[in-house]
Amino acid sequence: MKTITKESLFELKTVSQPIVWQDSVFFVETSMDKEENEYQTSIYSVNQNTKEQIHWGDSGSVNVEISISPNGKWLAYLSNNTKNKKTQLFLIALKGGSAIQLTDEKQGIASYEWTSNGSGIYYQTTQKIEDEKSEDKKSLPEPRVITKLHYKMDGSGISPTDLIYQIKKIEVATKQAQIILEKERPIGLSYVAKDESYLLYTDKLNPEDEWVYGGSIYKYTLSTNITTMLTSSIPDGSFQFLEANETEDYYLLVGNDFEFAFVSQSKIYGYDVKSSRLSCLTENLDAEVGDTIIGDFQQNVSEFPVKWVNNEEYLFPVTEHGKLQVYKGNKNGTYEKLVDEKFHLTGGDLTGSENIVAVTYSTAIKPSEVGLLDLGTGKVEGLYDPNAAFVSEHTIVEPEMFWYKGADDWDIQGWYMSPVNQKEKHPAILYIHGGPQVNYGETFFHEMQKLSGQGYGIILLNPRGGNGYGQEFVASILGDYGNKDYKDLMIGTDYVLEQHPEIDKNALYVAGGSYGGFMTNWIVGHTNRFKAAVTQRCISNWISFYGTSDIGPHFVEFQLQHDLSNMEELWRMSPLAYAQKVETPLLIIHGEEDLRCPQEQAEQMYIAMKKKGVETKLITFPKSSHGLSRMGLPNLRLERMSAISDWFEQH
Repeated sequence: MKTITKESLFELKTVSQPIVWQDSVFFVETSMDKEENEYQTSIYSVNQNTKEQIHWGDSGSVNVEISISPNGKWLAYLSNNTKNKKTQLFLIALKGGSAIQLTDEKQGIASYEWTSNGSGIYYQTTQKIEDEKSEDKKSLPEPRVITKLHYKMDGSGISPTDLIYQIKKIEVATKQAQIILEKERPIGLSYVAKDESYLLYTDKLNPEDEWVYGGSIYKYTLSTNITTMLTSSIPDGSFQFLEANETEDYYLLVGNDFEFAFVSQSKIYGYDVKSSRLSCLTENLDAEVGDTIIGDFQQNVSEFPVKWVNNEEYLFPVTEHGKLQVYKGNKNGTYEKLVDEKFHLTGGDLTGSENIVAVTYSTAIKPSEVGLLDLGTGKVEGLYDPNAAFVSEHTIVEPEMFWYKGADDWDIQGWYMSPVNQKEKHPAILYIHGGPQVNYGETFFHEMQKLSGQGYGIILLNPRGGNGYGQEFVASILGDYGNKDYKDLMIGTDYVLEQHPEIDKNALYVAGGSYGGFMTNWIVGHTNRFKAAVTQRCISNWISFYGTSDIGPHFVEFQLQHDLSNMEELWRMSPLAYAQKVETPLLIIHGEEDLRCPQEQAEQMYIAMKKKGVETKLITFPKSSHGLSRMGLPNLRLERMSAISDWFEQH
């Protein structure tokens, strides 16, 4: 049997965005093209009964956001198979035929919603504000004038100031489009009424005050141009629209009241249209609604959705203990857990049976598959596995799940992946996740499998501050970074060493990215137990991080509970403050276009290590944002993994 390598990424495929139509499940398949150095997506369908597959299209490298028209005539999707490579709306007749490009917007299409009869589509786009400058003048470099609090976005760069954000409607038969609504700021189309009398869209909680964090859902009545907020009864928080029931008299929303700022757990809310009453339907469920499981393999995931089963009941996902569970809720505020299995659901859609859901999913040893989930038994019947041949030829290690007592005697969950070729006195890596409001779980993780194949044991822990263990657990880190979360990690490492005496205690390494990068920096400033460390897309100095991240100043104020008026506390929680204590060789990896954790954070840590005389190296990656390890350019993802392995091998 072969071991998984970095090059395995070019052999593996992911499936996502399942949509059911009649007896078929449509989905998107994503692969990495080595020669083109890009990700490529194709649209397929598989028959639920015969498992026969049909290939629908892969012109261009992007073919995503698939849907079936309500009248059953069209398969719609977004594709960059255009002259200017901008994403446009395409249609393919379900009876067969070539793809039709429906839109031709200069700035491309962001998202879309079908009308109830399938004759038209509402979509989002932008238009540049025209000025009177000559073409020659336009071609010259120009200064940027920034006046907004939020002016940049990781993965996108500096936000343009010359755009109008529009919602348009286009008729399928005539391809004629008209403007329905436009704003001078980004908004998100959420829902189109069946009679097209109104739209629902997302916008800032308070568009007039940019220091107010949060968002809400707004109803825009087309006949009167009147806009009303659906969540006005809850002054703070952030909400998104999920789905309206069949009779359109009740909406499901997901959001929170911001009681614990960024770490407030997401809840399901119900909005009664007739009474305009908003109520929390999962008030007593101490769990996170939605998917917070992290990995590095899944692509173009739509997440398991909230879906009405009938006019009164609905399905919704919950992250708990590293698993994505499925619950059934009711408008009266009751709910029950239906599925609690060791897998990661990455998409879903209802079939003709209330008990069967078409899903895409992953497990710790199964990269990605299309299947049918039985809500009664929790079992999945496989429909299509693009990686069946690969899995049969390669050794994939199943992590061992465990619980231990962390700081304050709290229950902490973790996993240990043994090396593929187990032997006495093998090295091990403590690999710390980002967030911190995410969690490791029951999903395939390519990099961890690769490191296991190279002979390393991998320690994966979910210390306090992560999701999936209740509101108190996730909120406990507020204003206390680097304290008990650090203790959880060190106690967990000791626990694994006790349970696995075959690990060489003198050959321990540590790595992590984002929050994991912060914690890696913190660890090397507080202990010398690790032979070498790799910090990625890290934070080293909360003072300079304040206001320079694309999150704006809110993250520091809400998470650290201090601003620049108390720099002493921000410095106390900054790894850079302990640089003089570092002796561990430290590799520093950072994307040059990372706006979430700006590159200066890595540079400060690098210079501090040089000043201290610690063995160090800084590697920066061009054309790379904060998500380099998950969605970066294929060649750079491989270079990053090689750099990490080489550093550990050298030490």
